Formats: sequence, C-alpha cells, structure tokens
Amino acid sequence: MFKNYIKIAFRNIWKSKGYAVINIVGLSVAFSISVFLFLTAYFQLSFDNFHKDKERIFATYFFSNDPERASGTSSMPFPLTPALKAEFPEIEGITRVVNGSDVLEYKGKYFDKQVMFIDPDFLKIFSFPLVKGSAETALLDMSSIIISEEMAKAVFGKENPVGKSVQVGLDAKRKEYVVTGVLKDFPENSSIKFDAFVRTENSDGYKQSKDQWDAHSHRVYLKISPNADPIALEKRLKPFTAKYFSESIETLKKKGAKPDDQGDIFALRLQNIENLHFDTKLSGGGAAPIALVYALMGIGLFILLIACINFINLNVARSFIRAREVGVRKSLGALKNQLFIQIWGEAAVICFFGFLTGVVLAVLLLPSFNATFQSKLSLDYMLELDKIALLFGLFVLVTLIAGGYPAWQMSKFNAVEVLKGRVTLKKPGMLRNSLIVAQFTLSSLLICCTIVAIQQVNHLRKQPLGFQKEEVISIPVGNKIDGKKVLQRMRNEFKSDPNVLGVSGSAVNLGVGMDRSTSRSVIGFTYKEKEVVTDWLSIDYEYMKTLNIRLISGREFNPAYPSDSLDRVIVTESMAKMISEKDPVGKYFQTDTAGVKYQIIGLIPDFSLYSSKNEKKPITMHLGGEGSVRYIFVRITPESLSVSMDKLKAVWKKVAPETEFIGTFVDENTNAWYKEEERLSQVFSLASGVAIVLSCLGLFAVALIVMEQRTKEIGVRKVLGASISNLVFVLSKDFVKLVLIAILISTPLAWFAMQKWLDNYPYRIEINPLVFVLVGLAAVFVAVATVSFQSIKAALMNPVKSLKSE
Repeated sequence: MFKNYIKIAFRNIWKSKGYAVINIVGLSVAFSISVFLFLTAYFQLSFDNFHKDKERIFATYFFSNDPERASGTSSMPFPLTPALKAEFPEIEGITRVVNGSDVLEYKGKYFDKQVMFIDPDFLKIFSFPLVKGSAETALLDMSSIIISEEMAKAVFGKENPVGKSVQVGLDAKRKEYVVTGVLKDFPENSSIKFDAFVRTENSDGYKQSKDQWDAHSHRVYLKISPNADPIALEKRLKPFTAKYFSESIETLKKKGAKPDDQGDIFALRLQNIENLHFDTKLSGGGAAPIALVYALMGIGLFILLIACINFINLNVARSFIRAREVGVRKSLGALKNQLFIQIWGEAAVICFFGFLTGVVLAVLLLPSFNATFQSKLSLDYMLELDKIALLFGLFVLVTLIAGGYPAWQMSKFNAVEVLKGRVTLKKPGMLRNSLIVAQFTLSSLLICCTIVAIQQVNHLRKQPLGFQKEEVISIPVGNKIDGKKVLQRMRNEFKSDPNVLGVSGSAVNLGVGMDRSTSRSVIGFTYKEKEVVTDWLSIDYEYMKTLNIRLISGREFNPAYPSDSLDRVIVTESMAKMISEKDPVGKYFQTDTAGVKYQIIGLIPDFSLYSSKNEKKPITMHLGGEGSVRYIFVRITPESLSVSMDKLKAVWKKVAPETEFIGTFVDENTNAWYKEEERLSQVFSLASGVAIVLSCLGLFAVALIVMEQRTKEIGVRKVLGASISNLVFVLSKDFVKLVLIAILISTPLAWFAMQKWLDNYPYRIEINPLVFVLVGLAAVFVAVATVSFQSIKAALMNPVKSLKSE
C-alpha cells in the first residue's frame, strides 16, 4: 500500500510539473534562507553558553541613579576584588580582568599580542581548558604567563612552550615571563579572546591604584557557590557599597538623586554572563543588538510562513481541479484516511525535495553568506543532535501545515456531489484571500523596515563627527616601537613637504582600523561636590590642527610651554557642562586628592571619539608620556590623495622598519562604526527581496488556477461585449484589494517596530509617511504586474474555445 502511495504521488507530481516546480523552488529558497538566519541567531544567542557553570558566573557593574540620567558602568577599582573575596564567603572565585596589548619577544623575534591581566581564580571561573600545564598552579607566580594555542604555534612552532622564557614589553617596561600553560583556542562565541594572560599585579598603574577606590580601570567577574542566591547576594552588597562608596552616594544625594525601584541611588550589581553579550552599555558596544537577533529569527519564520502559504494556496486551489479524481476514488471504496494519507504524501514528497534542495543551497552558499555578512557560521552547528531534531521538527511542521490542511479538506469531499460537478468548500475564497493578505503583509512589513534601516544608517553617516575625517590617514604604531619616537621622526620627514598639512598622534584610533583594536580610558572624580566621569585621552602636539577641530577658547598644547606635558589639559564642551563651568579655561581640578592638580588651558566642541551612534561623551585631553602614542594621524592635501598612501609606506619603512605599515583613511575607519546597522539593513534587504519574490510566485500560481476556474465566465463576458481592458480590470481588482488590505495592516506594524528600534539611537531620523505610500504603490504595481500577465492571457482567449470546453 505504501509503495502504491509513493508511485501515485510521483505520478501526480509529474503530471503537474509546473506547480511542483513552483512549490519546490519556493520551499527550497525559504528553507535555505531560514537556515542562514536561524544559524546567525543561534550563534549570537550561544555567546558564553559553553561555560560549565554559566548560571553561577557574573560580571559586576555599578548602577548610578543620577537625576540627569541613570547609568551603568562595568569599570571597577583594584581594591574591590580582594574586599569582596574577604567579606562574602559565597563567592567561590573572583578575578579582575584588565585588557591590554604588548610586544612579546622570543629568540630575537617580535610579536604584537593582546595580553590580558587576570587573577588566579580566572581559570576556576571560566571553562577555558589548558592543553598544557595545570590550572591550579599556572598563575601562582608573578612571572608566569599563559598563552593560547594559536600564539604557541606562532611563537614557538613545534617546540613545547612550557618552561620557556619570553620577554614582554619595551625598554623600562620590559619583563621576563615563564610560560606555565597553554590554553585551548577560544570558541568563536566567546566574549573573552586574548593571546596571553599574566597576573593583574603586572599591569600598568596597579601599584599606584591598588588601594584607590575611586580609580576605575577594569572588569571584575565572579562565581558564586552552587547554593548561593544571586538576588540575595545583590541585597547583601548594599551595605558593602555604602561602606566603600559613601562619597559617591553623598554626591548623588546632593544633586537630588532619588532611589530607583530597587531602593538604590548607587549600587554594585551583578549581570549574568549569558546576558552580558547583548548589554551594549556593559559589554563595550561590540555585540549585535538583541533586537537584531530576534529580527533574524522573526524574518526566518516569516519567510517559511510565506512559503507555506504558497503551498496551501496552490493545493487548495488545485483541489477543485482534482475533485473528480477524489470522487472516483471514494466511489471505488477509498476511505477518508486513505485519501488523506495519499494527498498528504504527495505534499510530503514535495516538501522533502524542497527541504533537500534548500539544505544543498545552504551548504553551497554558506561561504558567500559569511563573506557578505562578516559572519563565521558553520554547518557543524546543525550536525549537533538537538539541531538535527529541530530541523526534523521544522520539516514535519511545514509538511503538516502546508500539506495537511489541503489533504484534510479534499478527503472530506462528498463523492456524489463531486461527480455531479458540484464542489463546495466552506469559504474557500476567504481562506485563500486571508493567506494572500498575510503574505503581502509580511512582505510589505519587511520592505518598510528595510527602507527605514537604510535611511537611519545614512543619517548616522551624515552626523557631524566634530572633526574632519576626510584626507586623514591613521597608522597603528603597534607594540614593537615607541610611538612618540616614530611620530617625531615622521614630523622630521614631512616638515618641508607641502602636501602634508599636519602630523599628530593619540592613544586612541578614530574608527576601526586594520588592527581591529580600540581602547578606552575613563576616570571619575569629584569637582565642587559634583561627580564627574570623563574619557581621558592621551594626545600629542598639533592634534586639533591635524583633525581640523575648532578651538572655542584658550589655546592648544605648545612645545614652548614645558608645563603642558605635566599638568595642562584641554576639555570638550560636554566636560565643561559636567563641571558646570561656562568658561572653564584657567580652572583647576584633581582626579584624586593626593594627585596632580590639572589646569584647563583650552575648550573645544564635542566630537565623536568612539561612535556617532551614541551621545558625545565628555573628553579630557592631555599630553601623554612615553608609550602614549598608539596611532599616528597624517593630514594630506586633496590633490595628493592618489599617491599619499604609497609615499607614507616608503617613509614608514624608513622610520619604523620593524613594524608593518597598516595605515587606513579615517573616513573608512569611521564607516566601520555602522557595521551592525549595515548588516541589519542587508539582512532586511535580502529577506524582503526573497519574501516579495515568494509572494509573487504564489500569487502568480493562484492567479493561474483562478483564471482556469473562471474560463467559462471570461468567455461569456467576451461574448456579451466586454473589452480586454475591462476583463483585465475585473480579473485583477480582487487581488489588488487584497494587497491594499495588506498595506493597511503592515503600515502600523512597521511604524511601531521601527520606532522602537530607532529609540535606541540618540541621533535618529523621523519616519517619513511617504515611505509607506511608496511601498504601498510598489506592492500594488508588483501585484498588478504579476496578475495581469495571466489576466491578459485569459482575456485574449477565443471565447468559442472556452465555452466549448465547458
């Protein structure tokens, strides 16, 4: 019996090759696109989930309910960690994590590497296995260093690195370390990825800041015991915070701060590591927004749903054509369940081929998808048992929805009525029309979202950055040489070059360069009983001149004033506002009571140091000392753009032969700030394109069947004198009505969804109603074009033939 069902299924599919191809193409495209989208969403949602005790691992952060705006920061003071460990026995392990980069030397070879400063508990908290060495003893010594597998291969080749000595740092900061362990390479979905780990006590500034509770510089992770309750621990942290941060609390109270819904003005709180990846304020902003991940999942479901709707519409519409076949089978003794299995089996075969083709397409197109969307997806994810079960469940669900309903409806046909030529379904038009409306609602929704996302990205690009990004080249110095020395050599090389308008340096790059690195230094202090938090930016002479930053008042740093390199600073307007000084030039402040007394010598407009997606933060600039220049900026004339990069490469070989030249234009670097938004708009564009194609494919097939069913009506209308244009209008208007209803439904949904998304940006567009009008007109045009082909073909048919056939 089963063999006969399969034979009949293939026979019927071959008999209706056109409809079968439409269904298989629609399902395969939907399956392949959905696989990509679900893989991307899964990858993002799986961040840091590989840690064995992830539900017990937390990052600490400070919550401040400032009257101006509540905020959170994950930057912690050095004495916090030992104090927490001593006062809270439920903390099983705790570690400070200080990011850094340095040069590592072994047998005369130099390597630029990312070096992280940690405490011994780090290896007890996180599931980063050692392939060589012992987690218990690897970091007991201050001169121990743990390296990754990748770094071990790069530095030591096939040698066993354990026990080997390496030099880290340059000149006075140079120190010898002994390799005591090799970490297995980090998974792609890990938030923590570094080349080497050494003890926190070796980090710059540790000795000066180890007892300072107001010097915030690093992150802290902790692991609580299995029986501990994180909510109860957070409550117990309140008296701890009041004890060590009373000054911050009093300052907020003087500003008029009120407790939040948890009763806190200033609090030390915990964030589970599973949620940290999507908290852009605490994770540093490098993560994809959680809204993007949910959007990907939603789009994948939308596309599958559209393909299922196509399948249902075609099968329900074709049920009228196959009605006599069902009637004959029933009259010959076929039972309802047998007819259901046979018809559903045909749908299952088509779904199987669609699914199989979709998987093949996904495998073939995966490299292109990764390249386009800068992803690192692998089909290995889908080979895991739970993912295979999910895929199988998805296949069964689609088969049941798309094939089960039409099969159930056809199996209920009354044999006598069908053979008499009377076929009735309860409101078949209502079902078909509802499904077409659903298709075009989803398609229009995606198109509207795509247009708004693209407009927002363009708006961000056009935001004034506060500096001139054009004609400026940024060159990462690396860790092998002293940036200040290289900067001076470059100044000497270009001092008589008319095509070079300015040369300067900074500790922070503008945008994201080829080194893919960024750093941030933030300090907090009290000024006239007011809590102040500012970016602390180390720069060199001619920084404002090179970047064309306007000076509002005061002066720039000048080599003629020796004190400029000791205790002089330049601040932005936001910083002046934060310290409540309309004219800050000449004012003094201290970052700590026993520290340097800084004088403000200049005021400049706010500028975007890290991203124009966020509000411009207060910035305080000072002249850095040795090792403070990590990036060199060179402004050139517009006329010399074509030859400037080659000339800089040649000069770089002369002034810094030991370091590779990886300079880029600053305007290219700043474009990288918008990669997540660009990725979102690309995904929406791809999805909306696929959705509209699938919708039109389904509409075309349904129109074809409807025209077949209305052949006699068309013939009668032509005999009675109807023109071709009248016939096309009559045949198309019902479909156009459905598309208009879809536009009316999708417009408020798209407006609401995109308003929520745009609310994440301080600099955002206002949605133009014209977007929805244009999308509506485009959808109507596409629908009319799709249906008109069949309408015109039917209208041109000879009425004699159509009436004769009836």
